[in-house]
Amino acid sequence: MSEGNTEKEKEGAQGPAPGLYVHVPFCRGKCPYCGFHSSTDLTLVPPWLAALEEEAGRYREAFPAFDTLYLGGGTPSLLSLGDLERLLAFVRRLFAFAPGSEITLEANPDDLTPDKLRGYRELGITRLSLGVQSLEDRELRFLGRRHTAAQAEWALNAALTAGFAAVAVDLIYGLPGQSLLTWESTLNRLLAYRPQHLSCYQLTAEAGTILMARLEQGEFALPGEEDGLAFFLFTSEFLGDQGYCHYEVSNFARGQENISRHNRKYWQHVPYLGLGPAAHSFAEGRRWWNQADLTAYLKALARGETPVAGREVLTPEQLRLEALLLGFRTRFGVEVGLLLAAPNGQENLARLRETGLVELSDGLAIPTREGLAVADRLPELFLE
Repeated sequence: MSEGNTEKEKEGAQGPAPGLYVHVPFCRGKCPYCGFHSSTDLTLVPPWLAALEEEAGRYREAFPAFDTLYLGGGTPSLLSLGDLERLLAFVRRLFAFAPGSEITLEANPDDLTPDKLRGYRELGITRLSLGVQSLEDRELRFLGRRHTAAQAEWALNAALTAGFAAVAVDLIYGLPGQSLLTWESTLNRLLAYRPQHLSCYQLTAEAGTILMARLEQGEFALPGEEDGLAFFLFTSEFLGDQGYCHYEVSNFARGQENISRHNRKYWQHVPYLGLGPAAHSFAEGRRWWNQADLTAYLKALARGETPVAGREVLTPEQLRLEALLLGFRTRFGVEVGLLLAAPNGQENLARLRETGLVELSDGLAIPTREGLAVADRLPELFLE
């Protein structure tokens, strides 16, 4: 089971290295827009760590050396340094990691302290991903975030001066009442710190979330498609002018070296192993996923059973369709051969070039800024 990495020169004889994802399913509270699985019961951290170690042991010989580890959630920064040290210790004992591996930890600004940041560095965390979301207190209150804008700026400055190889920042735009001017103000304040990576997501109301319930009750309205497009194009152009490459629909890096190596694996069908409740894995055309419930996950492993909730073997056509869906969302593009093999592929590819939605380079069809804006629609032209 081998694939994954970003740079050809780092690929071994078996292909690029796989990535490892660990889901930390704990939060102090549930953000109204969040659809990810999490628990607020921190007394479950010790049994979760024990179960996680048991699950990891089941894959000990299944993958070659990883070159990325991503601790996501949930809120990984809720873990104490002692718990994080234990987690990293058994992960490193059970799995091999290539030299220079990227190790990312997601963090909330209000969880960070100088001692924690120092501890993360000593434990080998190379990349910190900060859930800032906004630098406007009114917007943070609407999003149900616990931190203030001032706390976010303190955490960002502290993280950037702590010595991590990269600091990534998550932001949300398209909030009710938000204008392009207030969004530009947030970006300007943020860019004063020059973080290495930005993820800018348009606010969406997912089924089952508190936000969706409030939307359905008429408490607010979200921007329409035209306004959403204006935010997207403004963000892409503004950050591009500031030296950030727009390499995926929602992701921007200050230079190619700051592209998320781990997330790129997901977009390019590179194998990855996911551990923890709700985590997904992929290798050799197979995908499987764990119970999306912490209690069920713990009980399964306590009984000596697998916590896997489902599996699928992807057909060649499903893999082709996913390559289109994922490739058109990134500036890594789609192999032209995949497009030409579809009915009317050459004609539709020509149409996309003529309308300025894609450009060709080295045998790849690469979406332009305007193409990224409608990325989900582009694969429809190349369905069998």
